[in-house]
Amino acid sequence: MPTYETLPRFTTDLDRLTPEQRRKFRRAVNAFVHDLRAGGRFRGGLRIKQVSGFPHVYELTWSMGTGPAGRATWAYGAAVRPGTPHVIWRRIGTHDILTGP
Repeated sequence: MPTYETLPRFTTDLDRLTPEQRRKFRRAVNAFVHDLRAGGRFRGGLRIKQVSGFPHVYELTWSMGTGPAGRATWAYGAAVRPGTPHVIWRRIGTHDILTGP
């Protein structure tokens, strides 16, 4: 199982989401974790890509239903357990989070 941590700004952003938005994020994270366990080849539906201008920061995008897509930014951190990916969650919300990922 990959390990993770959250930055304070992520936690603040997460608290601003509706329960439905958090539920959809958790569903996307389940797929994300599954793909990490399987070697880190992410399925296309997660729309993982590097954030422009931030070489070690990535974004994960998922459908929030109506309205703008949900996004979370993250980076790989130093392994907590040898051979296990460690993810640092940085921001969560909509496209607006990309101004300070």
